[in-house]
Amino acid sequence: MASCAEPSAMGPEPAASPPAGVPPLEDFEVLDGVEDTEGEEEEEENLMQLQTSLENGTRVQEEPELVFTLGDCDVIQALDLSVPLMDVGETAMVTADSKYCYGPQGSRSPYIPPHAALCLEVTLKTAVDGPDLEMLTGQERVALANRKRECGNAHYQRADFVLAANSYDLAIKAITSSAKVDMTFEEEEQLLQLKVKCLNNLAASQLKLDHYRAALRSCSLVLEHQPDNVKALFRKGKVLAQQGEYSEAIPILRAALKLEPSNKTIHAELSKLVKKHAAQRSTETALYRKMLGNPSRLPAKCPGKGAWSIPWKWLFGATAVALGGVALSVVIAARN
Repeated sequence: MASCAEPSAMGPEPAASPPAGVPPLEDFEVLDGVEDTEGEEEEEENLMQLQTSLENGTRVQEEPELVFTLGDCDVIQALDLSVPLMDVGETAMVTADSKYCYGPQGSRSPYIPPHAALCLEVTLKTAVDGPDLEMLTGQERVALANRKRECGNAHYQRADFVLAANSYDLAIKAITSSAKVDMTFEEEEQLLQLKVKCLNNLAASQLKLDHYRAALRSCSLVLEHQPDNVKALFRKGKVLAQQGEYSEAIPILRAALKLEPSNKTIHAELSKLVKKHAAQRSTETALYRKMLGNPSRLPAKCPGKGAWSIPWKWLFGATAVALGGVALSVVIAARN
């Protein structure tokens, strides 16, 4: 993709000062427009042409027709903040600090160095209301869900797991929302496969965020559709292991390994859990012994003879004498 450096003859004017505590975009300047109306702030689907460059003028991205929904984090924050201020047909030049772009991580696709400020030349072509999910055809649902999933993948690669989880959630919502349009069996199968992918990716993001209960739920939903899904089994095992449930995690990882015997990642994780489980059991055993006064030091059997040993025949004899004495006392009392 290409981008265009801001012409030196058009030095941008400073944007209006934001409220206290809100860091501003560096600059925002409308270069051309067809209307003089306030930009819409409601959720809408936008089509724009985008050119992106580094501060030194190096072009790094060019999108002739980029579609995104405001507020869904489909694009960098600089665009989410700038486009609502534009009218259809306008071209604006935005210079944005790295915190509104790709931040300290940068980006691999397009390649953006860490902490890089960007110059964005944006032309807003169309702005329409967001899609009515109930009225989407099967293929429209697939296209929308795929777009959100790809946004999630881009966020995940940049280690922005919160935004990744958000995008996967939006993709799942597009797939599972009620429909008023009939779909073919093939479209339903396609959506199911896409749902499984998004749930698996969502679980991966939730694991990175240490949201174990949510990740466990996502894995379980995958396994409801595909009981032999190796990724879901592996991640479910990892979630349970993170919660210290080794006895539950180990059989699940063994099931995953049975499906993919050559998977080195599963081998390594399973081996690690088996060792941790053994150490856990050893610790628990030592704790129980300590609580019970260390019964491991007690003799396994009582001695047959000794100072405290009482033969059984003596015990029975003493019991018989005692019972006889009681009976005799009762008889004497009755005669009196």
